[in-house]
Amino acid sequence: MIGLGYVGLPLAVALAEGGAPVIGFDVDAARVAALAAGRSGIEDIDDAQLVAAGGRFTADIRDAADCTAYVICVPTPLRDGLPDLSAVESASRAVATVLAPGDLVVLESTTYPGTTEEVVLPLLIAGSGLRSEEFLLAYSPERIDPGNPTWGITNTPKVVGGRDAASTKAAVTLYEQVTSTVVAVSGTREAEMAKLLENTFRHINIALVNEMAVFCRQLDIDLWEVIAAASTKPFGFMPFLPGPGVGGHCIPVDPSYLSWRVKKLGYSFRFVELAQEINARMPSYVVSRLADLLNEGPGLALSRTSVLCLGAAYKPDVSDCRESPAVDVMQRLALKGAAVSFHDPHVPSLVLEDGTALTSVELSDETLAAADAVVVLTPHAQIDWERVVGAARLVLDTRGTLPVGGAVHRL
Repeated sequence: MIGLGYVGLPLAVALAEGGAPVIGFDVDAARVAALAAGRSGIEDIDDAQLVAAGGRFTADIRDAADCTAYVICVPTPLRDGLPDLSAVESASRAVATVLAPGDLVVLESTTYPGTTEEVVLPLLIAGSGLRSEEFLLAYSPERIDPGNPTWGITNTPKVVGGRDAASTKAAVTLYEQVTSTVVAVSGTREAEMAKLLENTFRHINIALVNEMAVFCRQLDIDLWEVIAAASTKPFGFMPFLPGPGVGGHCIPVDPSYLSWRVKKLGYSFRFVELAQEINARMPSYVVSRLADLLNEGPGLALSRTSVLCLGAAYKPDVSDCRESPAVDVMQRLALKGAAVSFHDPHVPSLVLEDGTALTSVELSDETLAAADAVVVLTPHAQIDWERVVGAARLVLDTRGTLPVGGAVHRL
């Protein structure tokens, strides 16, 4: 397993639990040392499960020279809005040094269609000295949803596409060890595009309800009630909910990979670009909405208020703050001069872009009452919502968690 983060480690553990001898490789020596000592660091894999699964961890790719399958699960972030495949390239070069005839290489990292054959394949050939037909190569998009108690590796269908029939067959055999359903597609590009379609679909529909949230407030319509009503239709509708923006390792990033690739063809992916624009401005809208509530109610300016933010992670019941709109809202509030504090049962501390370090505060009646405003950004199950309603003076609920009325307002 190349890369031992949110994607690689759960898959490595699942394979080890299925009886496969697994070696986990990561360039972060401290990460490897922690795993070797039985410390997972990932919420979906607790320490006891990690230890029970077994497996070896190393920061030296030469320790994996006897492996017959290599699965690349490394980050593919955006840098200045452009795809950054440096980690994929580095991982491919590392695998190439130990690749042997007949071995299988699978890329799981999210990327644009064509990456497996246009980027990974040439690097494997150049680094190994093997001909392309001497090893197997496939793509299988990760579908990890951190913190999801219902859908995990074993019951989420796995899409697999190989560069040839033999590669597809080998990858299917690998994933059948841990996943109940494996869906084979005709090639790597189809598998790569499937992941981008999934998350672009979500990105665009989240943007739709976010924009409707702005309009519905002006029309004095409760959008959450509208969504609930529309959801009673048994066909043709899928509910999406508004919020302070989009976050995590997929939704803010994956559509940009697809948009970038389409632009290389000379086209403009207008749906994605519009969705990005709408979702990116939601943190600013949250701040503006709060400023209006403070001005209309207690008659306070943001620069003279204390604001308690509930939730820092990008989604409920996890500690992952990657691309979190909650953190973006905090930064914007701080820039407006507000005294910002936060409570998150999963995130002990965070650092804003200007270097300001914040530590999660205790959620007490005193803390809630002392804040001029409370903003609900991430609806963790552990938060005592009755206490929030009972003690807070003014609440802006960006997630539709609390009943409207009294001190509680929605977007």
